[in-house]
Amino acid sequence: MALDQITYEILRTQPASDVRQAIRGGTWTRHTAGLAQGKLQCNLAILPAQYALDFLTFCQRNPKPCPVVGITNRGDPMMPTLGHDIDIRTDVPQYRTFRDGVLTGEQSDIIDLWRDDLVGVAIGCSFTFENALVAAGIPVKHIERDTTVPMYNSNIQLTPAGPFSGTMVITMRPIPRTRVDDAIRISAQFPQAHGAPVAVGDPADVGIADLQRPDWGEPVPVTQDEVPVYWACGVTPQNVLRAANLPLCITHKPGCMLIADAGERDDTNILSGLRPVEPTNKENQT
Repeated sequence: MALDQITYEILRTQPASDVRQAIRGGTWTRHTAGLAQGKLQCNLAILPAQYALDFLTFCQRNPKPCPVVGITNRGDPMMPTLGHDIDIRTDVPQYRTFRDGVLTGEQSDIIDLWRDDLVGVAIGCSFTFENALVAAGIPVKHIERDTTVPMYNSNIQLTPAGPFSGTMVITMRPIPRTRVDDAIRISAQFPQAHGAPVAVGDPADVGIADLQRPDWGEPVPVTQDEVPVYWACGVTPQNVLRAANLPLCITHKPGCMLIADAGERDDTNILSGLRPVEPTNKENQT
């Protein structure tokens, strides 16, 4: 693959290893929606080891927005449980650095920031189940438009742990009215990627004032034949980490994910131990 001639359409046809190569080389620094189809995509949180247990406890108490799929060893930037030669210092298109809760920079690698006391936590991403939606003939507008999925702060409260607390961040995808049940059923099969939606319909019910003004990402139109459907989002722990005012934490830029070699339905390397399951009646009522 000619790394100096990368376009989104070309990269969508490439395997995960080539996508990571383009990211690691600095050729691709944009969103990863629609890339490496069939592979697990991950949010990333990097924090000092002294806070890791409380953070992992927070994730365990809030598995919908924070499904943990990988953890590094202290001071080791490699993520071997998710694939071959995955380096969390270089394999995300854009990183964000926070110091004492303040965003201090965005960069395409964090080699100079890496320390021996850091721990990386990979959290499943809803980009993973989008491939299954598309395969089922359900349109995903932000992929069609080559934009980042719209993300919103919600009014859904999270269960705190240690210094970590807050509300859930959610993504929105307009789904044709006739396919909402299908979208719920399909996404519920991916609990490692947020699973079934947390809400359907009126944005006011989840604390969104205007769907055309997302907190992150880019807006997409919702037509009369579509229903806004909301999923938990892996930007949630990013907000939580920032609010905890840690002396240092590093995350992905929203929409710019770590791409694993592990398949989106292959749980053999996923530390959460969760397996794809058929949705229950309760899940279908969300």
